[in-house]
Amino acid sequence: MFKNAKEFVQYANKLKTLREKKLNGVSIYVCVGTGCTAKGALKVYSAFEEELKKRNLLGQVTLEKIDDDKVTLNRTGCCGRCSSGPLVKIMPYRFFYSNVVPEDVPEIVDRTVLKGEPIERLFLTDPLTGEKVPRIEDTTLFKNQDFYIMEAIGESECDSIEDYIARGGYESLVKALTSMTPEEIIETVKASGLRGRGGGGFPTGPKWEFTRKAQGDIKFVVCNGDEGDPGAFMNRTLLERDPHLVLEGMIIAGYAVGAQKGYAYIRAEYPFAVKMFKKAIEDARKLGLLGENILGTGFSFDLEVKEGAGAFVCGEETALLASIEGKRGMPRPKPPFPAQSGLWGKPTLINNVETYANIPRILRDGVENYRKRGTENSPGTKMFSVAGPLKATGIIEVEFGTTLRDIIYNICGGFVEGEEFKAVQIGGPSGACLSEDFIDMPLDYDTLKKADAMVGSGGIVVITKKTCMVEVARFFLDFTKRESCGKCVPCREGTMQAYNILEKFTHGKATYEDLKALEHLSKTIKTASLCGLGKTAPNPILSTLKLFREEYIAHIEGECPSGMCTAFKKYVINPDICKGCGLCARSCPQNAITGERGKPYTINQEKCVKCGLCASKCPLKAIELV
Repeated sequence: MFKNAKEFVQYANKLKTLREKKLNGVSIYVCVGTGCTAKGALKVYSAFEEELKKRNLLGQVTLEKIDDDKVTLNRTGCCGRCSSGPLVKIMPYRFFYSNVVPEDVPEIVDRTVLKGEPIERLFLTDPLTGEKVPRIEDTTLFKNQDFYIMEAIGESECDSIEDYIARGGYESLVKALTSMTPEEIIETVKASGLRGRGGGGFPTGPKWEFTRKAQGDIKFVVCNGDEGDPGAFMNRTLLERDPHLVLEGMIIAGYAVGAQKGYAYIRAEYPFAVKMFKKAIEDARKLGLLGENILGTGFSFDLEVKEGAGAFVCGEETALLASIEGKRGMPRPKPPFPAQSGLWGKPTLINNVETYANIPRILRDGVENYRKRGTENSPGTKMFSVAGPLKATGIIEVEFGTTLRDIIYNICGGFVEGEEFKAVQIGGPSGACLSEDFIDMPLDYDTLKKADAMVGSGGIVVITKKTCMVEVARFFLDFTKRESCGKCVPCREGTMQAYNILEKFTHGKATYEDLKALEHLSKTIKTASLCGLGKTAPNPILSTLKLFREEYIAHIEGECPSGMCTAFKKYVINPDICKGCGLCARSCPQNAITGERGKPYTINQEKCVKCGLCASKCPLKAIELV
């Protein structure tokens, strides 16, 4: 445990020297982020451990020395290429291997670890050129990003406070506690222009200032890690790969606003993120970087993890606070704002995971360097999770002001064969759908707001021409209506009624009156709902009505332009193929198929519910959806 800042600096300098030496030796880094783990990364790690032990090659790293003739095996966090995992990086050669399986391990040890030879078949495939690339930093995907928060890709240790300190970790905390007043920290954050990364983009500095000036002897700092958007996993990635970065930001925030206690609210569906953050807290306490009298400065601050139960509405700050207090997660009217009356009625600062992760970087690099990235009103970088039929998907980090075209084509490599761009859904289930007209629009808070969209938490879902935009709106509203807490009528009843109308469209039963009612109801929900969930729930409807209205009209007229809505199709049996075995009739739950054995069967379209079971059972593929 460090008694003062001087002891910490001496320790940090030793670790920096050690890490540099380690990276110049042979080290193996296995990505154990959730994406890679789901594809078997832990088995790959175990295979390396077993193979190295068997050959007496597994080395240990201590402050005193590194086993020069041995190999160090490390766990690293998400590298962003989730679609190519499990991922393995071999230092000092910097070879980056993808889709590694345990059976590859002996060959990697034989050829790369012992001889320094590359294994070309395991190289990443560049999504733009289609060529095999030996190092991730050589890929166009990597070059076209700006890894500011996600630094040290593939060569950081997600479970090691020593590695974090060796990379400059906690130096910003030391600087804040020993050479800056709380007011100076707040002024620095204000000057940086940092805006909240959780959705609304409220300026971070003023929020800290409000909390600092609020009356009260007891104050709290809360981290909102309740990332409930389908397809969004930026916060999870940060908490898994660099938990100390977020923790350091929270401790600095606690000092700046005068708080004594912090809570990290992380959804329970992120077990690895919870595990990593709890370990980070424990390790920071052991070194005296968290707890009583931190570094002998007289500042005391402690922190604990609160696991969320999975309610999407708990991403709203007042509902989140209610959940921490042990109450049902339901929002309350504002004002008073949490900065005035938050946890148990005390002034409370709430920021997003990514927001806190920016703080140590700002204090480390200075305002001027920080503002070199991004735009004037949206400085810095933003992490996005990209999903869809693209050549590469996963986590990316880009400067604010980057266009959708750059993300889709210059980073993710464009579409897989047979797919064409139609729209992008940005900002999570409460975000907006943008057409091709917006593909060259710079992504920042203000520009997106003008387009009636929002950055949100950072989820980007790329949609192709094979997708029905009415179905997209129905899909996302199905999520938000189920996640409504039910406290206010516009959200509780309005989203359900809007969903019912959308069902009529996708089932081919909608009228022009339904179109008029849907638009009016969506605007009412947006205006009258209590919290952000309800106010943004109609966004997918309103944006698709604005930009893809012709698809709604086509559904009224009896056609789904994309061919996605099965209500406008029917299953038919091809009499030239059907041999009359009767298997389809026996499997039909509606008894809609009749006929004589040995002769072609027919489907009663009045009874058919288009479940598709008959088509899946037919051994001759005689049943088609047309």
